Amino acid sequence: MPSTKVKAYELRTKNKADLTSQLKELKDELSKLKVQKVVGGSAAKLTRINVVRKSIARVLTVNNAKARENLREFYKGKKYLPLDLRYKKTRAIRRRLTPHERKAKTLSQRKKEIHFPQRKYAIKA
Repeated sequence: MPSTKVKAYELRTKNKADLTSQLKELKDELSKLKVQKVVGGSAAKLTRINVVRKSIARVLTVNNAKARENLREFYKGKKYLPLDLRYKKTRAIRRRLTPHERKAKTLSQRKKEIHFPQRKYAIKA
C-alpha cells in the first residue's frame, strides 16, 4: 500500500472488487500500525494511523455511494421507492396533498359545476 492518502476521485473509477481488495489492504495496514503503537513504533508510523483510518472511510463512502447509485437505477420507473432513497424535504411537505389529489373533485361537485355554470355578465361601459 502506498504511503500517500487515497483520493476519492481515483476510487470512483474502480470497480467493486478493486474497492473491497483495497479496503482489506487498508484494514490490514491499520491493524499492523496498531500493533506498532502498542509495541512502541516510530512517530512516523503512529501519525500514519490517522491517514489510514481516513482512507478506509473514503473507500467505504465511495462503495456506499456506488451501491446507492445502482439501487436508484434499479428502482427508476418503479411504483415504489425504498424509504432511504426517497426525497427528504420536510415532514410537512411530504404529507402535503399531491397535485392530483389537490385538483380532484367529488361527484356532487362535478354535477354542480355542470348544471350551474358560472354566469357571465356583460357590463356596459
